[in-house]
Amino acid sequence: MNVTFEEHCEQSIEYFGEPFQGVHQWLDEFSGKTTFRHRRLRHHEQGIQEIIKMFGEKAGRVARLHIISDLKEEGYWKGDPFPKDEEDYVRLGFR
Repeated sequence: MNVTFEEHCEQSIEYFGEPFQGVHQWLDEFSGKTTFRHRRLRHHEQGIQEIIKMFGEKAGRVARLHIISDLKEEGYWKGDPFPKDEEDYVRLGFR
């Protein structure tokens, strides 16, 4: 089951006090628009660094929570390597 945009925003309110819609929209911008799973494009450390440049440090923590929530759907466990970039995302076996 995919975490919805609304669920990501609710989680952000719970942990960070605001929804951070822009962060979630940016991370999932290509959802449904590619022939492959969109997450490989921005769901990694490099994507978090882009978020920080655009929205600030707190938004980087929001992005990490969003990404981990999504990666858990693909079998990610605490302590597993966190993907560095798109190539690493694929190499680690995420879809």
